[in-house]
Amino acid sequence: MKPLQIAIDGPVASGKSSAAAKLAKRLDCAFLDTGALYRAVAWLALERGLGADDEAGVVELLEREAPVIRFDESNKRPVIAAGGRELNRELFSPDIARAVSPIAAMPRVRARLVPIQRDFADDRDVVMAGRDIGTVILPDALAKFYLTASLNARVERRFHQLSARGVAVDRATLRNQIKQRDARDSGREASPLAKARDAVEIDTTKLTLDQVVDALEQRVRALAAARA
Repeated sequence: MKPLQIAIDGPVASGKSSAAAKLAKRLDCAFLDTGALYRAVAWLALERGLGADDEAGVVELLEREAPVIRFDESNKRPVIAAGGRELNRELFSPDIARAVSPIAAMPRVRARLVPIQRDFADDRDVVMAGRDIGTVILPDALAKFYLTASLNARVERRFHQLSARGVAVDRATLRNQIKQRDARDSGREASPLAKARDAVEIDTTKLTLDQVVDALEQRVRALAAARA
């Protein structure tokens, strides 16, 4: 039996990571937010004194010390480590938020991280969230979803997420950052944000998290039953 692989893509603050994490628990799968991996690269680059526009420097850095994904079997969660330490709250600082978008758009950085993400999913039941999961990382996933939401809803969600982490930011700044990130993600040369041809699109603007996860779970279980 092939492993159960589920791809969830969408723009920033569309609810994909929260929904993917909860869906993974319901299905007893591993969960990986691939955005955290790119944030780890941004953190490592800044720690080593590199600029967010220095693609050659970042690629050379990754050749020496790329972030590592370890899987915590007891908690069914990945642990991302870089620079000899596990990373958590550090990944959501304002400096990382500014640096991650240009770094994630670098073609050679994305090419370097694709095998790491695929290796994590290899022979493992997994729910993976990102921006190119269904199109690039797991093109043969059993179920693919593309989550969207209005700009206002996404600004509010990201505002509350950052506030809960103790990060001070105003809504106007967030709105501008999200609009810029949308443009960069959709317009980048390498693995642009796009809905996979066979993905189911869900607008989460007016849905609760549980309603979103219910819809995802129903679709996955139907596909899994049909495959069996």
